[in-house]
Amino acid sequence: MQSKGRADGPPSIVEVARAAGVSTATAGRVLGGYGQSSAASRVKVEEAARRLGYRPNGLARSLIHGSTQTIGVIVTDIGNSFFAQAVRGIADVVRAGGFEMLLANTDSDPDAEQRAIQVMWEKRADGVIIAPEGPDSAERLRTLVDGGLPVVLLDRPLTALPQVDQVLVNNTACARSAVNHLTGLGHRRIAVVSEASGDFSRLLAHPAAGDGERPSAARLAGYLSALQRAGIRPDPDLAVHSPYDRAAAERATARLLRRDPSVTALFCTDNILTSGALAAVQRSGRACPEDISLVGFDDQDWTTLVRPQLTVVRQPHRELGAAAAEQLLARLHARRTGDGPADDEAVHLRLQAKLIRRASTAPAPAPAPAPANRT
Repeated sequence: MQSKGRADGPPSIVEVARAAGVSTATAGRVLGGYGQSSAASRVKVEEAARRLGYRPNGLARSLIHGSTQTIGVIVTDIGNSFFAQAVRGIADVVRAGGFEMLLANTDSDPDAEQRAIQVMWEKRADGVIIAPEGPDSAERLRTLVDGGLPVVLLDRPLTALPQVDQVLVNNTACARSAVNHLTGLGHRRIAVVSEASGDFSRLLAHPAAGDGERPSAARLAGYLSALQRAGIRPDPDLAVHSPYDRAAAERATARLLRRDPSVTALFCTDNILTSGALAAVQRSGRACPEDISLVGFDDQDWTTLVRPQLTVVRQPHRELGAAAAEQLLARLHARRTGDGPADDEAVHLRLQAKLIRRASTAPAPAPAPAPANRT
């Protein structure tokens, strides 16, 4: 308990030394955990520190030990369950490793991301895990990278920083498997609801670009690849654009279904878009999956509460965060001991997602018979 006679702030190391009857240097060595001191001095200093309610200065200790035992984590939307679960995976690993976590949320705002990066640098975080806002994040991260701070990219690659570790989901391959499921059921008119629909033509012209793209574009590339492999010519009119907003996705999907009743299947590249697209199907009067099949992205709790239960691509949310944290701790360990990946050997990990087949997908309905000719 802090001494009752003090009213001008917490006790200093000088006061602890005076109360213990030792020099300030000796008290500093004991409380900082460095250098040599006698057992008797340690007992006196520790007892005085307890009696006065002394708390060590974390920043000062970091200057001595070269570590603050903190990891910075920067994500675009902590309200999104994907990032919430990923951050939980990070927290579990870093705390088990003796670190704590500084968390920043950017709302995909470049200025907010710049401030978060600056805070992590000023707070002397030992390393940073970041889900970049976009390609321009590479330039904002150069302060950390050039300063020698270990950085791990979470979920989103940055081709401009190939020397930085990254932990991603294999978005192109898992989207391809989802659309393969639909083509295997006989669907030919398969629409995609995506934030990246504006990249349709570019990705169609460069199908191998998917692995270096942001998640939404990589999933669109997987959709295009699956159609082409099934001998289906991709139709840009079936690429529905929507921002990450449920109401916007519902409106965009409803417009598509009114405009083109030949659509028999929908593939959604995000869980928010999935919820909006499902609402549009339900309001359209078309039965799912009898009239239209739907495959969503991310296995959320609600996807098994609705009827029909949704076929989804299940991402390894927590595993992704845990893998990013493990990679960052491995990098820090290697720098301390020389045992691990060298600084010039970037580690790029891709985790696999899994298609979970449920009741929202079924064989494509038979085409309506042509009207008989009247004579």
